[in-house]
Amino acid sequence: MLIASVSIVAQEKNEEVIQKKKVTNKGKFFVYWGWNWASYSNSDIRFKGENYDFTLYNVKARDRQTKFSFNDYFNPGRVTIPQTNYRIGYFFKENYTVSIGVDHMKYVMIGGQDVRINGNINIGNAKYDGTYNNETINLAGDFLRFEHTDGLNYVNVEVKRFDDISHWFGLNLENLQINVTEGVGLGILYPRTNTTLLGMERHDDFHLSGYGASIGAGLNITFLKHFFVQADLKGGYIYMPNVKTTRFSVDSASQSFYFLQNTILIGGKFRL
Repeated sequence: MLIASVSIVAQEKNEEVIQKKKVTNKGKFFVYWGWNWASYSNSDIRFKGENYDFTLYNVKARDRQTKFSFNDYFNPGRVTIPQTNYRIGYFFKENYTVSIGVDHMKYVMIGGQDVRINGNINIGNAKYDGTYNNETINLAGDFLRFEHTDGLNYVNVEVKRFDDISHWFGLNLENLQINVTEGVGLGILYPRTNTTLLGMERHDDFHLSGYGASIGAGLNITFLKHFFVQADLKGGYIYMPNVKTTRFSVDSASQSFYFLQNTILIGGKFRL
């Protein structure tokens, strides 16, 4: 009888310990901040204005990484200089989140490349005026500078699933969880496009230019119940039919492309 009683008490204590180790997410908020590295597919870019309408084909672009320094990466007054990601979200179910955030990427057309051109230019510039039919043109600085560098701002809503895979590694700890994440996002593009086109005045204003969609997956390591580091891989499609290129409303550009983004993030989870 005594042995049975001791066994029942021990079992209850073990169940209590297991219960204490279970960390729940539902009802928690989370925030994170981090940095990204991005690559882009080639893009056809159409430029339209009062005296020109032409398309450049298979234009190459890259991101623009900021050389690491504590001042640029951690000074609150300079945090938008690097390529950054920031987000706030909510666990509306144990394994599901909804969030809103900004992927602050940077897109830089590679200058000096040779591309195909179709269309016409008639702006009074003897060097570039003419009608083009699948000819090759060099994207020199006096012809075009085209960058979304402050930046290619993808403002998006994401729905993600979180799954604790700690047991895969034989872990059942209260203060350490290993999670895999996967989800989808939709959003708008609100870039600040730095453009100098055909010798016209440089333009560099924020504007609503289009929309995008994305999918992603990642690994999240949460420690002490409230803090985490996370690495994500995200791919997506961006369509921008209304990129502002000069101070005149009649001038615009349009383009679409795919992107691939790697991120390193730090954040926290909390209840209100």
